[in-house]
Amino acid sequence: MNSNWNYPTTMWVGKDRIKDLSLACKNLNINKPLLVTDNGLAKSKIVVDTINNLQENGILVALYSNVIGNPSGTNVTEGVNYFNENSCDGVIAFGGGSGLDVGKAIAFMSGQTLPLWDFEDVGDNWTKANSNKIAPIIAVPTTAGTGSETGRASVILNEETGVKNIIFHPKFLPSIVILDPVLTVGLPPEITAATGMDALAHNLEAYCAPGYHPMADGIALEGMRIINEWLLEAVNNGSNIEARLNMLTAASMGSTAFQKGLGAIHSLSHPVNALNNIHHGLSNAIFMPYVLTFNRDVIEKKIIKICDYLELKERSFDGFVNWVLDLRKKLGMPHKLSEVMNEKDFDLDRLSKMAFADPSTGGNPKELSEKDMKLMYQHSMSGELFR
Repeated sequence: MNSNWNYPTTMWVGKDRIKDLSLACKNLNINKPLLVTDNGLAKSKIVVDTINNLQENGILVALYSNVIGNPSGTNVTEGVNYFNENSCDGVIAFGGGSGLDVGKAIAFMSGQTLPLWDFEDVGDNWTKANSNKIAPIIAVPTTAGTGSETGRASVILNEETGVKNIIFHPKFLPSIVILDPVLTVGLPPEITAATGMDALAHNLEAYCAPGYHPMADGIALEGMRIINEWLLEAVNNGSNIEARLNMLTAASMGSTAFQKGLGAIHSLSHPVNALNNIHHGLSNAIFMPYVLTFNRDVIEKKIIKICDYLELKERSFDGFVNWVLDLRKKLGMPHKLSEVMNEKDFDLDRLSKMAFADPSTGGNPKELSEKDMKLMYQHSMSGELFR
């Protein structure tokens, strides 16, 4: 199954393709990359072996590994300082969504003079950047969820406001991506499940987003089919390389498709990720059926098309929701937000305001109000779907 793709960027796909990382550096004229990852991965065999392989091939690699689960502006600032202090000339973004998002942001900010938040994905803010001062990026995902390796943005927590901001620029898209399923084999089942549901949320919301984009729709449909076929196998048999590769592919497809838009699943998730440190894939999985049933009257025909493509037994809106509920149950995931956070930590008014202001809100198929956000949060806490 090893192959090279050229959409949406150069992608080297297959077992043991991590061994080609030094070649990727040479192709991009990177002689001293900064490898960006988290502390746990930095100590792992896969990172140690990767750094050794790079050095054996004449690549002088530096390491920044302070990335946290919900990456912050401090991570980016520290990484940029380390990049410049060590005279690095490129970034290897290595890890899950956090490592990839921070790595991309470091490469972007390494030559900018304006603050990071000036490039939030609002209007044409991205045009303020000096495009000639963005370092080349190689992305190596080790989880199959965010798809950040094929995305043109990073999600970074602003510690001063407590808000997750989406920072966008077309050159955030890595120049070379390495999808090696071997790097995901060690993922625990619960992380495999949560990241897989994140990939499902990306493909699902992209398909349901309004607007004319048949290419994104086609990618999203096939991404969901792959997840339906391979997610449970990847969770239950983590050493299955074929399952791992298919899930990596589906994650990349989700990020490619959601340039069309996302929706309320992500709008509701980002605030609880920022304020309550809940895993993004887990929160997406929890909110999914509540958002689906809230949007029912405007997405029902599209959902039935998904049922047909996935060849589900029950090809109806309710059948799809039941498929989601059954999948979550098989993955051992909670049905209610109240199962993962305490009522006393649930600031409904603040969360609702943040969710309504989230950039993903505009892509929801049904127009939303702050009151709608509050209502969906309440349902997600009680466990009652919209009928």
